[in-house]
Amino acid sequence: MSSVPRFLVNLWTGFKVARFARHQRILARDGAAQEKIFAERMAALQGTEYASLHDLKPGITYARFQAKVPVRGYEWFELFIRRMAGGESDVLVPGRCSLFVETAGTMGTAPKLLPVPEAMLAHFHQAGRDALYLYAHRSGGARGITGSLVQTGASTALAGDPETSCTTTLDGLLALSVFASDGADLRGLPPDVASLPEGPAKFEATARAMLQRDVTLVAGTPASVCALSLAVRDAAAAGGERPPHLQAVWPKLECFLQTGTSLGVLGETLRSSLGPSVKFHEIYAAAEGLFAAQDKESPTAMRVLADTGIFFEFLPLAAYEDAAVAKAGPQCVPLAEVQAGVDYVPVITTPAGLVRYATGDVVRFVSTPPPRLQFVGRAALQLTAVGERVGERDVLETLLAVCAQNGWQATAFHVAPCEQRISTGQVLHAHEWWLELNTHSVKTPTANVLAPALDAELARRNPGYAAKRESLQLDAPQVRLVIPGVFESWAAKHKKAAGVSKLPRCRPDRSIASQLASLAPFHQATTPPFQPGKWTA
Repeated sequence: MSSVPRFLVNLWTGFKVARFARHQRILARDGAAQEKIFAERMAALQGTEYASLHDLKPGITYARFQAKVPVRGYEWFELFIRRMAGGESDVLVPGRCSLFVETAGTMGTAPKLLPVPEAMLAHFHQAGRDALYLYAHRSGGARGITGSLVQTGASTALAGDPETSCTTTLDGLLALSVFASDGADLRGLPPDVASLPEGPAKFEATARAMLQRDVTLVAGTPASVCALSLAVRDAAAAGGERPPHLQAVWPKLECFLQTGTSLGVLGETLRSSLGPSVKFHEIYAAAEGLFAAQDKESPTAMRVLADTGIFFEFLPLAAYEDAAVAKAGPQCVPLAEVQAGVDYVPVITTPAGLVRYATGDVVRFVSTPPPRLQFVGRAALQLTAVGERVGERDVLETLLAVCAQNGWQATAFHVAPCEQRISTGQVLHAHEWWLELNTHSVKTPTANVLAPALDAELARRNPGYAAKRESLQLDAPQVRLVIPGVFESWAAKHKKAAGVSKLPRCRPDRSIASQLASLAPFHQATTPPFQPGKWTA
């Protein structure tokens, strides 16, 4: 722990935050940052196998780069990365890379392995510092980023030999770079606790280690922080009455740093678990980079971190097809040309040697300049039974709106396509909602009450869905209300330590729906037929 008095640390960090805020105002007026980063990325590739394959030289113009370099997904890069992990030099980056990050595999696929050379660590360090400074600027003080940090999540330990090749998780990478930032002075978990795998034992060890610490910031996914809150409050009770929230245990706690999935259906539970005045600060963090963070001017979107080493392009979602993404390069636009209200797939060129790498995420810009975006979901997890293009954010916001209107509270949910063959031989396509409600909801609906409400709300939010329902290409949704514990049983069976936060909200197939069906008794009820013209303007 630092021997410098706390007020001096706050004063010095506050000065740096003010200087950072002035720089951000300049960036909002000047789009040169990305042009500089593009030149840096092209120069940094020299001497690599990738540069030789694509004839990339310093000074290449963006127009030529856009025309000649294909957009690619992880599958194309995987063989090169495996060779790097085996010790080969000058593949995607100059020299050797000894550190790699492994993704969680939340989409049901095998975890990805991504390189983290020194230049990529520098990106995470700067982008993490900027994300924390954005919080300090929007909260009006540096106190939240100069105390003790509790970071929940996977083990931060390095696996393998640091001298040759080792791997870590995204949580480990954040601990190594972001939360070790010299601009934040955050003091985190003891190494023996941080290195434990995610789960109940880690929550209990964290509670014991941090109970008497001056915690100002908690970071992690909503589900893991809710679990941590319960463990800490149980430890603080010591046989007496359990404190109502974390602020009752840590009075200076002021920030929840949301580093993983969105709040989802856990928003209200999380707020009551943390305390009445804890501020929420969202960052867009992935193993491929730290892309954006909330700023003072937009509480519902994140500002792109445009000068931290990543060159950004964006492919309109309407032009994105996974099988043909290599041909989509000319349709990508740089950050300066994005339009508000349009859904894009980010395409990034990073210090890790990933060039025109399609992340597979879907984002929507809400303002520009400066560019601010919302995470919409993942391109591979859209519902497209008849071409309706319904994403994760659509189904989440639909459910939250319906619950808010009726006093219901959802615990977990998943939406999948379904088919039903009727007596005429015709196949009806529909969406199937698997839903678990909180047993303490004011009133518990039945499936035939929920289905029309979800149907109407989703049609209001998604014109593509409304059009398919209007033309009767898509039938009324089916709702499967399941008993409490089904989703947690799914998480345990499929080794999702963070619980249902790792459950995709929707998928274009029935892989998860079939798994839930094997676990879930549910009440099936019919829904009234759709009435054409119901949602026409």
